[in-house]
Amino acid sequence: PAGAEPEAIPLVVLYEDDGLIVIDKPAGMVVHPAPGAESGTLVNALLHHCGPSLAGIGGAERPGIVHRIDKDTSGVLVVAKTDRVHQGLAAQFAAHSVERRYSALVWGRPDPGEARLAGLPGVGFEPGGVIRIDAPLGRHRADRKKMAVRRDGGGRRAVTRLRVEEGFGPGGTGAALLACWLETGRTHQIRVHAAHVGHPLIGDPVYGAGRRRPGWALEGLLAAVLDAL
Repeated sequence: PAGAEPEAIPLVVLYEDDGLIVIDKPAGMVVHPAPGAESGTLVNALLHHCGPSLAGIGGAERPGIVHRIDKDTSGVLVVAKTDRVHQGLAAQFAAHSVERRYSALVWGRPDPGEARLAGLPGVGFEPGGVIRIDAPLGRHRADRKKMAVRRDGGGRRAVTRLRVEEGFGPGGTGAALLACWLETGRTHQIRVHAAHVGHPLIGDPVYGAGRRRPGWALEGLLAAVLDAL
């Protein structure tokens, strides 16, 4: 396959030196070219911003890329500009010495004291109101575009920790802002684990479809969130 081509796509650069660059990736941007997204990706933008020297770092298909986030997720990505830095960053991610934290807005408010949660496979609790989800993820057996919790040997270990930062709506239970941090990094991990515990991400058309919603209008919920933030 042909390598990615440089494209003049604006980037929000949080930090840059001779060895690495830190990008604030917007929602809607794919990290690297793939079938159905051959252009307009972060890699295309990086090749234009950093120049041809980036092309050979870590492989032609994903130059400089050490970790990824989903297309529809916004967040910080660290990209290597030299082989030495690429190897060093990859080793840190492999050793889990780098901590990745995310914020997620979900329907309902997860409660560590709820008996329903305690009875779900793979769900446990840690001090400080932390909910730990240890549930393997793999391709959905009926829809290969989706991921799912798999306990039939078809998944890879996935561990997510989450904690409620703030509640919204009646009694603070209509929705919640969660702090999430990952022990592993699987495709759609937070989205699938949040749905697994019955609190899908608001606006998620894949894993939130068909779920029961609190009796509260989405417009009112978003207004309350914006007022609080």
